[in-house]
Amino acid sequence: MTDAARRNKTRAQRLSMPLARDVVKDMAIEHGGCIRPIQLRRTDLATGRTEPVLVPCGHTLASVCPACSERAKNLRAAQCREGWHLEQEPVIEPDDPTDEQMWWIRTRADAQDLRDAAQASGEGTDGWDAELSQLDDEINNAGMRGRVLPARPHRRHRSTRRRQDAPPLPKRPVDPRTVGKTYTTTDGKTFRPSLFITLTCPSYGRVKSDGTPANPAEYDYLAAARDALHFAALFDRFMQNLRRFVGYDIQYFAAVEPQRRIAPHVHIAMRGTVSRAELREVIAATYHQVWWPSTDTVRFDGARLPVWDEDSATYLDPDTGEVLPTWDEALDAIGDQDEPLHVARFGDRFDAQGVLAGSKDASRCIGYLTKYLTKHVADCHAAQTDDQVRHADRLADALRYEPCSPTCANWLLYGVQPKNARPHMRPGACKGKAHRREYLGYGGRRVVVSRKWSGKTLSDHRADRKNWLLQTLGLSATDPGRYAWEPVAPGDRDHMSIPQRLLHVVADRIRWQQALTEARRRAEGLPRDDLSATGEAE
Repeated sequence: MTDAARRNKTRAQRLSMPLARDVVKDMAIEHGGCIRPIQLRRTDLATGRTEPVLVPCGHTLASVCPACSERAKNLRAAQCREGWHLEQEPVIEPDDPTDEQMWWIRTRADAQDLRDAAQASGEGTDGWDAELSQLDDEINNAGMRGRVLPARPHRRHRSTRRRQDAPPLPKRPVDPRTVGKTYTTTDGKTFRPSLFITLTCPSYGRVKSDGTPANPAEYDYLAAARDALHFAALFDRFMQNLRRFVGYDIQYFAAVEPQRRIAPHVHIAMRGTVSRAELREVIAATYHQVWWPSTDTVRFDGARLPVWDEDSATYLDPDTGEVLPTWDEALDAIGDQDEPLHVARFGDRFDAQGVLAGSKDASRCIGYLTKYLTKHVADCHAAQTDDQVRHADRLADALRYEPCSPTCANWLLYGVQPKNARPHMRPGACKGKAHRREYLGYGGRRVVVSRKWSGKTLSDHRADRKNWLLQTLGLSATDPGRYAWEPVAPGDRDHMSIPQRLLHVVADRIRWQQALTEARRRAEGLPRDDLSATGEAE
């Protein structure tokens, strides 16, 4: 379009024309490209040649980067699918130690012996402790994980006697197997089913079809807030109890998301089967006690808040100047006859479905597990009515001054110094993500996977997908040690602006997709396409 033709258009007509930068962004999304690519500089150590490389941002939220979040979602779906119906135990065997690794361990043992001898003779051990710390780092750098002497934090031991209001939980010796039982039909066919379980929170009051309370004044927002804060610990306790009850090492892939009433619930893909009666028994016997200081009495509020003392690095009572109890002192003050701050439990209602490998139900359940992974917790059920907005506001108000962790600034309201207290802490302004509106009080991980689910980490699954792509295209993997990487700063001469990066992303994605399509056609024995991998006519 010429400048004269553009000037002849009205303002409304010009505004209706698509913006070029938006079209580039839309095309990047359409072709599965990252819209927030990170520019790095790659240097070939053999030749000294440098070139810019655009790396995907890897964000997991669709509101930030649709393409990266979709890839992360598909990767989780592949992880779930691969581990759900395993027929054999996953092989997780560490490699044999190398000569170098054993030498470092011997050196570490000699140093520990000398350090303990110095301590026994009354000599100082600061120098030895520093050397042992350096040796531990060298051991990790040599390819070994963990510490030779793991740190043992101080733990408070409370009574393990079960609550009187909870039914007993029978225990069986836990077998190390992780795969479920095999069943045989009358006609000789064998199958190994698995389970898809959904657990919910208890009722806090009657709700309407849109998830809002029928009577907000009677809805227990405090209990809802505390259950959301401690939902992750409650789920962990449930899996521990279930393993002890059934007698084998149950493996699971779980996803946490909110219900329409914005209370968290969890979908679980579990390997093996458990009867509904046994599940009901374990759910009823599962609880999580929160042994934190009491929050019944608010000691400070408004402008009258504890003040920070620079000399003692503690918070003081603004009226008396007394040092507030530390977190450890507040925990020590909880007696055997005291009640926990909160007891979290699951609701009575649950769902359990048997699922066979390769069935339509398996694909449907995996879709349930990964459906909302690309959204914030609060965005899973966006508020569409005024009642839903007010319901979310009331839950946010209940969460604002509720302590979310031992380090939460809200403990100052109740006369307790938070753990690892620091200056400028202000109640109601805790930076913990559980207090943020988009998390609705749930601060745990959205996806929880047991260690022996598939025998692979998420990085291993990502590498499998990369290897498949390279094999399909007939390309060989590059040696990671051949290149040096460094970020490109905005002031560098080769720095590219975001629109320029998006243009490269669009071109690269189109070229890769055409190459992949051509490789698939060759694999199927179909004639070559009219276009080459570079998009040019032959």
